[in-house]
Amino acid sequence: MESTSRTPVLIVGAGPAGLALAIELGSRSIPCIVVERNDRVGYAPRAKTTHSRTREHLRRWGIAGALAEASPFGIDYPSDVIFATRLGGHPLTTIRNAFNCDPAPDPLYSEHAQWIPQYLLEEVLRRHAETLPAVEIRFNAEFEGFEQDGETVRSRVRDRERGVSFIVESDYLVGADGARSTVREQIGARMEGRYGLSRNYNIVFRAPGLADAHRLDRGIMYWQVNADVPSLIGPMDRGELWFFMPTGVPQDARFSREEAADLIRKATGIDLPYEVLSTDEWVASELIADRYRLGRAFLIGDACHLHPPFGGYGMNMGVADSVDLGWKIAAMLDGWGGEALLDSYETERRPLHRQVIDEAVANHAVLSGDLYEPGLEDEGTEAEAARARLGARIAAIKQREFKSLGVVLGYCYVDSPLIASEDGHAAKPLPAIYVPSAQPGCVAPHRWLAPGESLYDLFGPGFTLLILDADAKGADRAIAEATEAGIPLKLVDVTQHDLAGLYGARMALIRPDQHVAWRGDCWTGSELLLMVAGGQPASITAGQPCS
Repeated sequence: MESTSRTPVLIVGAGPAGLALAIELGSRSIPCIVVERNDRVGYAPRAKTTHSRTREHLRRWGIAGALAEASPFGIDYPSDVIFATRLGGHPLTTIRNAFNCDPAPDPLYSEHAQWIPQYLLEEVLRRHAETLPAVEIRFNAEFEGFEQDGETVRSRVRDRERGVSFIVESDYLVGADGARSTVREQIGARMEGRYGLSRNYNIVFRAPGLADAHRLDRGIMYWQVNADVPSLIGPMDRGELWFFMPTGVPQDARFSREEAADLIRKATGIDLPYEVLSTDEWVASELIADRYRLGRAFLIGDACHLHPPFGGYGMNMGVADSVDLGWKIAAMLDGWGGEALLDSYETERRPLHRQVIDEAVANHAVLSGDLYEPGLEDEGTEAEAARARLGARIAAIKQREFKSLGVVLGYCYVDSPLIASEDGHAAKPLPAIYVPSAQPGCVAPHRWLAPGESLYDLFGPGFTLLILDADAKGADRAIAEATEAGIPLKLVDVTQHDLAGLYGARMALIRPDQHVAWRGDCWTGSELLLMVAGGQPASITAGQPCS
């Protein structure tokens, strides 16, 4: 062992989840060290969808604009998903504005989604993290293991360049180290579910002239429905980079780069000199860890949940894990959080992960090969009618996968010990259509207050007490009680914006992660603050009558 370092939080892994946690902590002036075994971020060209909820977190961190600027095709590029027999074949149907990427302001959210390669997102996150004085990122540093007692975690990390190991002492350890997580193995958590739902390839290739060689409209993704090579294909980045994903690949199949290029020709029906840059095999599974915590060590992102990528939930869920856990760890280190805060991380996130896994598995159940019907590529009126019928069926089956605001924004932490329950407060399925709700535990309903000014922009870094109606009572008392307890609370008066109907109350308490903690017509007292900050559970319900 060469030396010992000390930091409040050690994060293992500099993917989107690890970098997001570093930013969440660093934005709150909580020092942390991120160790990453590779020499940089952005190795694998995987996810391409940054959902609106993730961009809302980037807006809160001040970098949503930077991500928009990094878009390879511009944020106005149509985010349409086009189903066709082949890229060079017959169109079947189109789902417009998939994932809600249209940059036009929408009343339901403060940020549109964005189609952008994950490696570009990681670069934006890395650059911002490195501007935060509290954040240190160490590349070529491989986590080897840890031990802990009631106060300290001692982790062994190996400097891969110099071949020496060192110790990092921390208050907390967070494993953001992906599907093969060493932290998960050390915690003793077990992945439950099904491995190997399908076997697939992600192929990245350069194809000069391909965008002009087909007659289909511009889009972010083309589902190729044919008997030869059912697959997905689409533009990925500048330099005429594309991705290609044959689905349901046989178990023993292996592709050289030349064979992969031939596969692209066969799938698209377009003969061009394709330059295959990488072939990345991946297996679709539905797996979730049986626990997310051991003492002072936690799991986030792919380290504790894995599911098929259809719907684009995986990376986005990891960022949301980081936000949930990040503000809670910060509260503990700042001295105002209670132990129930850390317990609530798994209580809140794991049931949602289970729901989203089910959603992704349902999307995965119908892939290109499952949609194929004989005769689709024939000519004549019968073939045209068959394509029209199939197009209508595809639109009905796949609409929810690409119009997914219900999943992205419609979840609610109903069983959390940090929220004030209401009558009828019970877990519900994720909705097909998103309808904003201020029920405690849900994402705070959004409203534009002026062009470019979101209600969310007024929220503080701690808790926010929204005054929605002039007849709300007890706001001054809430501020005094929060000050006495050392709990950060910002008072925001928005009575002029007519939001009481949207929130169903005259006041609403918003958590640091923009979820509703409580709503009512009058402040119910310091016990409420104690509960939402993770202190001793109190018998608090929302909507109590005012005395």
